[in-house]
Amino acid sequence: MATPAPKSTPGDMSTFNILHGFTEALVRGMRSSFLTDADYHHLTQCETLDDVRLNLSETDYGNALADMNALIPTGLQKAAVEKLVTEFQYLRTQAIEPLSTFLDFITYEYMIENVMLLLKGTLSGRDINELIAQCHPLGMFKESTMRSIPTFESSPRGYQDLYQTVLVDTPVGPYFALFLQETAGRGEVSNVLEEVEIEIIKSSLIKFWIEDFSNFVNSLGGETATIMGDLLKVRADTNAINITLNSFGTPLNEPAMRASDRKRLYPAVGHLYPAGTSMLADVGDEDELGRVLELFPQYASIWNVHAAGGDGKSIDDAFYERDVQMLELAFEGQMHYGAFYAYVKLKEQEIRNLVWISECILQQQKEEINKFVPVFSFHAPWRAGSKRR
Repeated sequence: MATPAPKSTPGDMSTFNILHGFTEALVRGMRSSFLTDADYHHLTQCETLDDVRLNLSETDYGNALADMNALIPTGLQKAAVEKLVTEFQYLRTQAIEPLSTFLDFITYEYMIENVMLLLKGTLSGRDINELIAQCHPLGMFKESTMRSIPTFESSPRGYQDLYQTVLVDTPVGPYFALFLQETAGRGEVSNVLEEVEIEIIKSSLIKFWIEDFSNFVNSLGGETATIMGDLLKVRADTNAINITLNSFGTPLNEPAMRASDRKRLYPAVGHLYPAGTSMLADVGDEDELGRVLELFPQYASIWNVHAAGGDGKSIDDAFYERDVQMLELAFEGQMHYGAFYAYVKLKEQEIRNLVWISECILQQQKEEINKFVPVFSFHAPWRAGSKRR
């Protein structure tokens, strides 16, 4: 009887480079495309958007902006996103299983956002061409699928047909099925897509995506399960905190809905799960939320930023700083898939930085221009702190 080959994991040193070495080398090479501290310094000194374009022409964004007649923040964002999508799709074409499935999981988040954008636009009667133009390129379906979503009538039967004939065939269809099963199991009517607020539906779908993605990376094992698993736990916690914070002043914060509707939006993964999310379900105001988060050191400092409200920094800014630090560490790790996820998310942060800087220049708000989170910066708080020690 032949001895079976030993089972390897995506983080196995003996096979990772054989299977994924080329794809990893590509994403490592893309590290040089990030803007440097000097680039950010030059951009913040610009007086006009033409100056911004001139400075970006010397960076990796030069070709993406070459054909743009006049630079505007929305045009800059669109060009930068399209550049990211082109790079991501090239990585996807070079990947084999299970890395290819991992990269597909990254796109599911954008698919959910696109479907919800189209559904929300359908309810408000917006033009389909305008809605498709606003969809994220990483989450696009076939054009026929995109255009068919608004064609269904805004009625219970229409939304049932929408799911059964269109959404069920998309990669995110299973998440919609889980949502419909969950709401049906609670005795609600079948026309939930019409009656429940779009943002609540979106939060439910993102929850199912996070849980599914987490189960997948855990099944891979190795460094991928450790590093990527931690990134998804933090993402789940961030969602739970934001859902709770944003529910204040809405029907979701009513005592009867906290333990039912709001609690079911919390992902069943994360550092807060299950003890923390159970406590979050009983929170009724910001003071109570603060007392719960004080029990978790990794979130107490972030909440203190929100509670202090100084320096014009919001809780979202604190989350962004924490995310960038974790994503940089994940990107610089070896022999795991988290580097690909980190690359996409760090590029998204860089695009947010570019849009912020260009908006400040356009609106002549130069005193606010440095309120962004640079990527791979030598002046980052976590690096500056280590130098002082």
